[in-house]
Amino acid sequence: MSYSEEYREHIEYAFAAFCKIVLRNAAMSAYRDIGRKWKHEISLDYLMDEQYYNPSTTDSYFEEPIKLTQPTEFVVCGEIIEIEDERLAKVFSTLPKLRQEVLVLYFFLRYTDRKIGEVYGRSRTTVNYWKLAALKQLRKEWERLEHEE
Repeated sequence: MSYSEEYREHIEYAFAAFCKIVLRNAAMSAYRDIGRKWKHEISLDYLMDEQYYNPSTTDSYFEEPIKLTQPTEFVVCGEIIEIEDERLAKVFSTLPKLRQEVLVLYFFLRYTDRKIGEVYGRSRTTVNYWKLAALKQLRKEWERLEHEE
């Protein structure tokens, strides 16, 4: 199918106009985004002029934290579990013994749900339910303690 020369020119002009509109809109969006960022950013020069801040940081990853309390010890599945965080120890102690054992077997001794089920004579899905219920109870108690403080 052949088109006339005038029709081809019309298509080229229409396409060129479309491209110009797309580029203009993209530029406007970019300028708008940059403007939004500038509203929230503060120049370091401005901060330095107001008051001198040393723009540096120090890492404290390898420093030993100061221990104010002794870790709380739990005996679960014949293993001694030490919990240093006082709030976490409180929350963990509120769990029933079975839920404590399931969490320790799964997270610390790396047992699978199937293997834990074999230990207790239950199915894998039951063990998964126990694990999820224990985590839900931990989260609920943790939030309750946070609100009390």
